[in-house]
Amino acid sequence: MMLKRIFTIVIIVLSVIFTQGCNNNDDVSNTARVQLKLIDLPGDYMEVNVNIVDVQYNNSEEDGWRSFKSFEGEQLVDLTELVGGVNLVLSNEIIQAGTLKQIRLVLGDGNTVKIEGEIEGEGETFPLETPSAQQSGLKLSLNTVLEGGFSYTFVMDWDVQKSIIKTGSDKYILKPVIRIEAEANSGSIEGVVTGDKSDDEVEESVQLSNVLVELYKSDAVEGEESVATTTTDDNGYFKFEGLPSTNYEIVIEHEGYVNYESEDITVIVGEIQDAGTIELVIVE
Repeated sequence: MMLKRIFTIVIIVLSVIFTQGCNNNDDVSNTARVQLKLIDLPGDYMEVNVNIVDVQYNNSEEDGWRSFKSFEGEQLVDLTELVGGVNLVLSNEIIQAGTLKQIRLVLGDGNTVKIEGEIEGEGETFPLETPSAQQSGLKLSLNTVLEGGFSYTFVMDWDVQKSIIKTGSDKYILKPVIRIEAEANSGSIEGVVTGDKSDDEVEESVQLSNVLVELYKSDAVEGEESVATTTTDDNGYFKFEGLPSTNYEIVIEHEGYVNYESEDITVIVGEIQDAGTIELVIVE
């Protein structure tokens, strides 16, 4: 009798373990990890502060919009700091697999822009008026199929220059322009910009900060807009992320230096292409 009871208990325990294992496998096959990274295409502003109060996603007609639980909560973000390879992770969590239709950023009050003043290094801050439609949610279409058990990273590239509109004397409106790409379906380009620094007796090369770096498709026609722009950090470093696979050229026009244009750089999905050290030459 005792052996029969023990055998029965063992069978029950094994059944529970097996059921849990199946459930865990089902969880893995039915969910995917999603990470959202925010970067900035720079503009002619000292600061651009936006108040992000929620980040949501829509992958089901029945459930509608859901908030990413991993979003830390209301954040006042200076977009001008998200350059030179710096990014802000807005969310990183596991959600239901299936078609990820849209991402939505919900903006709050307190958005501001800081403009360079008459005295170098000093500026004046103005409120950024945000249309009510944008505050209720800036929708970004994805329509990406998330396969169970996989991880996905999406790069949200906020174009500051195109997002701010001056409508009158000292009146600015925020109309966000954001490009979003799946990192799994894209690649990156990075490099360092240096320049000659002439002295009476010594010539040396130094890392150049705050240099505007523009990226064009190699087959771009004259007058066509760049596909991305960024600026170098204090170490002269720059990085373009979320780039579709194709050929690109780097263009730099920096005051006091000869204009630079690179050879073709081929972006490969999932890889970082090193543009190397770009040494600008002083205009004589």
